[in-house]
Amino acid sequence: MPLDHEDTATPAEDFRDGGEASLSREFVLDVEGAIALGDAERVHELVGDLHEADLGALLELLSHEARPRLVELMGADFDFTALMEVGEATREDILEELPVETLIEGVRELESDDAVAILEGLEPKEQAEVLDALPAQERIVLRRSLDYPEDSAGRLMQTTFVAAPPFWTAGRVLDFFRECGEENLPENFFEVFVVDPGYRLLGTVFLDALVRAKPSVRLDEIMQEDRRRVKATEDGAEAARLFERYNLVSVPVVDGSERLVGVLTIDDIVDVIQEQASDEILALGGVNPEEELTDNFWWTVRSRFTWLFIYMITVFITSSVLKSFQAQLEQMVALAVLGPIVAGQGGSSATQTMTVAVRALATRELTSANALRIIFRELAIGAVNGAAFGLLTGIVAATWFQNVGLGPVIGLAMFTNLVAGALGGVVVPLVFDRLKFDPAVSSGPFVTTITDVVGYSSFLTIASLWFHLG
Repeated sequence: MPLDHEDTATPAEDFRDGGEASLSREFVLDVEGAIALGDAERVHELVGDLHEADLGALLELLSHEARPRLVELMGADFDFTALMEVGEATREDILEELPVETLIEGVRELESDDAVAILEGLEPKEQAEVLDALPAQERIVLRRSLDYPEDSAGRLMQTTFVAAPPFWTAGRVLDFFRECGEENLPENFFEVFVVDPGYRLLGTVFLDALVRAKPSVRLDEIMQEDRRRVKATEDGAEAARLFERYNLVSVPVVDGSERLVGVLTIDDIVDVIQEQASDEILALGGVNPEEELTDNFWWTVRSRFTWLFIYMITVFITSSVLKSFQAQLEQMVALAVLGPIVAGQGGSSATQTMTVAVRALATRELTSANALRIIFRELAIGAVNGAAFGLLTGIVAATWFQNVGLGPVIGLAMFTNLVAGALGGVVVPLVFDRLKFDPAVSSGPFVTTITDVVGYSSFLTIASLWFHLG
């Protein structure tokens, strides 16, 4: 009787297939044991055929000491592309421990964009040593990429691409592919770039158009002249928006003189999009976007302390509002019980609006052109929800404390705070964006303070007037 795969799978196979956590842990322990013994043969047996993404996942799970040892034991068989699959802190942790000779061999095997990512994580001295050991052509290309601003298209682009003059025919290009050899062509490419003698980009011929064309057709007859392109100095996030808006799989990168210098592909951009999304989520929670689980303990403590300190200040502002109504709270305990409901509901409404606004700013859906319309829309949403929840909480409060007067008091305060929260949730991010501050990082404490202060002060002021509290 044939055995079920689940009954015969080894821990390594299970790890590769994304199996049970316990078995994956068993595989990681096997690898760490082989590394501790310095058993290169066993290490090759366990991880030799792992995909680069799985190898990256394994590196994240290994201990600090085991990571560089794994690279050394794998020797020339270690795929440095796996270092693109780990967090920045983990990558730097590994690179710091590796000898320069290992780094040189690893960089030689990488695509230019991956090589740049490795090099920019090195200390200047090590970076210079690695570059000096590379062939002159590769060294010049990588140094030029490193000269571009951090997170720019020039840092992300691949410098290996296929370019041809406009007078070449479709047949000649296909012959060139066959004669060129696999090692001289990009690993994956989707188009042939048509350039003039000065390497200025004239247009693009996609591979599907190329293979469908007659062999005698010239490239300038079938090329797309209006091909979208990005500047090498342009921010990677802007390039990502271009991919998203026009559903691109690749885009040429040009310098200030429109000379072709590289190409961005969708796999490069997916990483940018994921990093952006991660940064926004962390920033909204008051966490440094650069923080990772593998970061130094005390660095993480200091990083989080800053925002916790800011939040503490905002809490003291809210507490000062409550202190100014101390006499009223002492006269009517129900106000102390119900106050957090008003403030909390306003805060939740404001957070919803702020999250939508921050995302819309990041994707350029919210601009100065439509800001006023969006503000009025959010105000209307806040007013409708404020009226609904004001009525609901008013009925509950009046019934709960057997005091009919509490109904209109908390209802009006709830309406006021939800409108204030909706207004603050969209205006505060807009203001910070206009001032060139990251709205995802800066908005949270201020929006929370607005809803707390407005919620407590409106509720207690209305209650003081309604019940004639001194």
